[in-house]
Amino acid sequence: MSAMPEPMAAPPAPAPSAAPDAEPLVVVRDLVKHFPVKGGVLQRTVGLVQAVDGVSFEIRRGETLGLVGESGCGKTTVGRLLLRLIEPTGGQIRFDGTDIAGLKGTALKPYRRRMQIIFQDPFASLDPRTPIGDSIGEGLRIHGLGSSKERRAKVLRMMDMVGLAPYHARRYPHEFSGGQRQRIGIARALVLEPDLVVCDEPVSALDVSIQAQVLNELKSLQRELGLTYLFIAHNMGVVEHISNRVAVMYLGKIAELADRRAMFRSPEHPYTQALMSAIPVPDPELRRQRVILRGDVPSPVNPPSGCHFNPRCQLRAELGGPEICVTDEPPLLELAPDHLAACHFRGAGGEAGTSAAMAAAKRAARSSPAGVTAPT
Repeated sequence: MSAMPEPMAAPPAPAPSAAPDAEPLVVVRDLVKHFPVKGGVLQRTVGLVQAVDGVSFEIRRGETLGLVGESGCGKTTVGRLLLRLIEPTGGQIRFDGTDIAGLKGTALKPYRRRMQIIFQDPFASLDPRTPIGDSIGEGLRIHGLGSSKERRAKVLRMMDMVGLAPYHARRYPHEFSGGQRQRIGIARALVLEPDLVVCDEPVSALDVSIQAQVLNELKSLQRELGLTYLFIAHNMGVVEHISNRVAVMYLGKIAELADRRAMFRSPEHPYTQALMSAIPVPDPELRRQRVILRGDVPSPVNPPSGCHFNPRCQLRAELGGPEICVTDEPPLLELAPDHLAACHFRGAGGEAGTSAAMAAAKRAARSSPAGVTAPT
């Protein structure tokens, strides 16, 4: 597990998010997405990829919720489910008070205008045969907003907001640098004046100096337009720079969700602690104690029973392999105000459970024959 270097040495605080008791813009409850695995001559379903498996969270108006985790944990799938680019298998997606999980066709179209995405690869998401002015204005045309003259004026205004000149509108995607292409993607997402923007690793393909420019541009536009972001990323430094709250995913589930400061100052879940230990320290005199996880991420086709993280969990190993980690799935519980984690040995009753598990491990070690380690 590796982390890219942070784009800023000392990231400024993000814009304040909405109050915790305010009505959230997005409420997700028990969201599930399983992809079928086909096999055999008749291409029957022989298994399911449990990409997203019971995810619940909220996104408050005007805030940035960072969503992080290893490759394959389901981050991008969650973002696409929110936008209804793929159909959910189960659960609720409430957008501004309306459950959009079951909406289709014309009933869903007004909500599509209010939710947009910035893709990871700006070049792949642009039509190479279409001038970027037409690409940016395509959403306006599809939703029938304004006359042709008004649409052109709005496209030029949005291009100016993201730092593009009017003459760029006649150029094609291959004529731009990577940073400029991402600005085009941002302009295309914001031209419809959405409420929610899903940023799917929007800076991972850019070098560090361009990352900083794009991130600052996103924050400036958020303050100016009152946007709400779901920011998906691998880079913990980038997430710390831009997010108000952070959710950590592992194998289709949320392991921890907390305010940015609490998450980076005192992570509770063992997986989050391992992620934080991989962040480079920009000081040659300092050393961070690394948490090295054992083994590889299990397959989402056949995830472990109980806590999905239990085969690699350093805390379970320290406690002597308590059985509850294998038999019971830990709920996502509030440990402190606005700080949730899914671990049997964190939060209310967690300390007692830890003490009991450690005592059981000691008893097992004492009862084991000399030279034989108790099974975990």
